[in-house]
Amino acid sequence: MRPILKSLVIVFASTILISVFAGVASAGDLKVIANFSVGASSISVDELKGVFLETKTSLGDGSHVEPVLEKGGPTHDAFIKAYLGKTDAALRTYYRSLVFTGKASMPKTLGTDAEVVAYVAKTKGAIGYVSAGASTVGVKTLEVK
Repeated sequence: MRPILKSLVIVFASTILISVFAGVASAGDLKVIANFSVGASSISVDELKGVFLETKTSLGDGSHVEPVLEKGGPTHDAFIKAYLGKTDAALRTYYRSLVFTGKASMPKTLGTDAEVVAYVAKTKGAIGYVSAGASTVGVKTLEVK
């Protein structure tokens, strides 16, 4: 391969990789939020996982909780990968199996950060996640430990 052609291929491949990974968020790019009825100011990764996998309905302080998810996107993908260890498809399958066996119902799923914040603000016990840059007026941000 000619040197100039080889350089163009490398530049092109690098541009594609940068474009693909530019839309990927990490756990540091999101906030876990809760309704003010939730007494805790922090939550462990295990508690968070239990809440969103619907094996826990209350936190260590006794606060009743219910998970709220985003429908998709980089924030959703980062949250489920970092805290639940699942892909979106695996999480949907997991929830369907809970519903099918009568162990739980589908959690509330909303389309945008603003919708999640609004729902969490008005729903006692609600816990959700939003991108780090989202306005969280009306809800509290939980520190994940």
